[in-house]
Amino acid sequence: MNSFLSKHKIQPFIQKNHIDMSQYIVQDYHSYNDFFTRQIKREYRPFSKDSHTLIAPADSKLTYYPIFQDTHLKIKDSLYSLEDLLQNQELAHSYQGGVCLIFRLTVDDYHRYCFIDNGTKEDDHYIPGIFHTVNPIANDYYPIYKQNARSYSLLHTENFDDVIYMEVGAMMVGKIVNHSKTSFQKGEEKGYFEFGGSTIVMLLKANIIDIDEDIIKNSMTHDETRVLMGEKIGVKRV
Repeated sequence: MNSFLSKHKIQPFIQKNHIDMSQYIVQDYHSYNDFFTRQIKREYRPFSKDSHTLIAPADSKLTYYPIFQDTHLKIKDSLYSLEDLLQNQELAHSYQGGVCLIFRLTVDDYHRYCFIDNGTKEDDHYIPGIFHTVNPIANDYYPIYKQNARSYSLLHTENFDDVIYMEVGAMMVGKIVNHSKTSFQKGEEKGYFEFGGSTIVMLLKANIIDIDEDIIKNSMTHDETRVLMGEKIGVKRV
């Protein structure tokens, strides 16, 4: 590890957040971004190879939403309807009655994420962020309209039908880096976020998955559930 960054910058962060660096591949860190995108040793993020088990794509704080016509999702302090989120009315409609899972990553989380099943992937769709005042002439009050930059792809999975997998970044931070893949295996790395807090959103169609009860109960009381990449979060409905 670069001695200056280790002693004066990164080491206090490691200690404050109780990060066990023995779990990560040894490398020199020449910037915060190097540290932020560090890679964990595979044995520290095992995953179930059972085809009916849905795994978490990332270390994160998870919230569950059932998808209804009037559902609004809170993502990075902004509210979205499903159509707003996807900018695609027809695609949004196909997920009515399904499940939305929001994985919120914070700076102390591992910022790489994986595929949740075997399958093939369509091209990424990038939606730039929006940030402006709604009413800039109203005295001293300036309501803000904001939508974050996001990228989503449609995954044709072997066991969970077509899954929308979306990465969300802030306007100035949380750069999204996806690997160029058209086919994938469960547990394989999909990409990573560069420096900044970030979020993953997954949409599953109706009658495909039963999410674990503790996640549902926590979400009903507006509590997030801490999960690790590869951890079981649900099972395929049979």
